[in-house]
Amino acid sequence: MSKLSTPTSEVHIATSTNQLNKLRAAVLGANDGIVSTAGLVLGVTGAAASKETILLAGFAGLISGALSMAAGEFVSVSSQRDSEKAFLKKTQVHIKKNHDSEADELIERYQAKGLSEKTAMQVATEFKENGTLTVELEKELGIDPDDLTNPWSAATASAISFTIGAAIPLLTVLVAPSAVLVPVTVSAVLLSLVLTGTLSARAGKAKQLLAALRFVVWGVGAMIITYIIGHLIGVNIN
Repeated sequence: MSKLSTPTSEVHIATSTNQLNKLRAAVLGANDGIVSTAGLVLGVTGAAASKETILLAGFAGLISGALSMAAGEFVSVSSQRDSEKAFLKKTQVHIKKNHDSEADELIERYQAKGLSEKTAMQVATEFKENGTLTVELEKELGIDPDDLTNPWSAATASAISFTIGAAIPLLTVLVAPSAVLVPVTVSAVLLSLVLTGTLSARAGKAKQLLAALRFVVWGVGAMIITYIIGHLIGVNIN
């Protein structure tokens, strides 16, 4: 009996990735928007720049970052989609060449799900008679030609989430008094990182505390480093 052992596992991985593709792009975009823009505005703040300069630098970072994230997601997911389509075509050819043996494998799959051998054979026979056996085989292998990864949706999700994330430190800088600009911005960013990590973990059914902690640690590290560098540059220039 013909088997698709290695490709089958690859298809299941691709399908799982497709289901979480938008979530991954959105989380990555939001986190990058928050951290990169916060680091940018704090770095410029460390250089003793005016609030107008800080806002200008932050807004420029928001625009360039959103476009960069969208372009990166589009290229990356397009490559993934090309790989999925190539593997789908290879699998479809394999099924057509080994139609009867793959039908036997489908019967085994139905039996493993609890159907009797007689019922499983009847189902497979009906699929074969009405011409949908190949479609059912593809579904059992985790293949859905109509649900491949979408580069446009990933790019859009990434750009929008980056913009929303970047807006948080920018709005904080806009409304916070200059005397407390740094602590207020850091507080707002930390809160948004905790919220982003928690929501992403909940959506992906992962551990919320660990995800939030991961977001905060890397975010704080980035802000500290950029602020110190900005401060050192500002001191040397002045």
